[in-house]
Amino acid sequence: MDHSLTISVAAGKGGTGKTLVATSLAVALNRRWPGQVQLLDCDVEEPNADILLHPELPDSEPVFIKVPEVDMSVCIRCGKCAEACQFSAIAVIHQAVLTFPELCSGCGACAYVCPVDAITEINRNVGSVAMGRTPEGIQFVQGRVNVGDQRATPVTKAVRKHIADDLISILDAPPGTACPMQETIEGSDYCILVTEPTPFGLENLKEAMATCRRMNVPYGVVINRDGIGDRGVEEYCDREGVQILMRIPQQREVAEAYSRGETLAHSFTEWVEPLQRMYDYIIASVGVTAGGGD
Repeated sequence: MDHSLTISVAAGKGGTGKTLVATSLAVALNRRWPGQVQLLDCDVEEPNADILLHPELPDSEPVFIKVPEVDMSVCIRCGKCAEACQFSAIAVIHQAVLTFPELCSGCGACAYVCPVDAITEINRNVGSVAMGRTPEGIQFVQGRVNVGDQRATPVTKAVRKHIADDLISILDAPPGTACPMQETIEGSDYCILVTEPTPFGLENLKEAMATCRRMNVPYGVVINRDGIGDRGVEEYCDREGVQILMRIPQQREVAEAYSRGETLAHSFTEWVEPLQRMYDYIIASVGVTAGGGD
């Protein structure tokens, strides 16, 4: 194989089948190019790709951010640190300096502006990244933010550091269009947007499309549960010139396979080729030459 591609799989809201598409694509491509595919679960607040791919994860590493520690014997209570903080993670109240590590983004602005160097930065653990392989040989990376912690983005960044230049990398993004989703899709060669054919699904899809456009990430659409709603998504994509990459029909058999922890490619051999064709279309649309073979 003489190419590598980074494909993010995202959705404007949860519950659309985003993880099912990401894992199914990984399995289908791994059957064409064994050992040349990796799946990175960037949905670090609720990672669940492992339920469908069943990896062994023998390796892990903690994720830290830098948070302020104030030396009160040096601090002059000038308040510049609090003024610089955009997240209200540090406050100066009369003679007291209060820090709130759970709110801190780890930007370091408070230490930078302190005129007397009273602030040092110490490590705070916000999550972890686990690494391993699935039984089929897919390289698997999963981030998990600590329960109760609000800082998902540093963990997402830690997961993305494991993107391999010589593999097909599939990134399962968190739902929505907030910072963690944007962090996931940034720099992707292509983004697959998964939606469902309902008015609610369409409105969220519009937001996800706008996000991709602002970030200059090419994208196409997968319609999951095709047949349950109306033609609004299809008509909108047609007006906007957006490619519908694949349709997954509303079928009880698909839902049952998902509930058993199986991907489309595991449960239905007839889905392997459409998933591989979708990847071939993506390659052609971003101008990458595919190598290797079946």
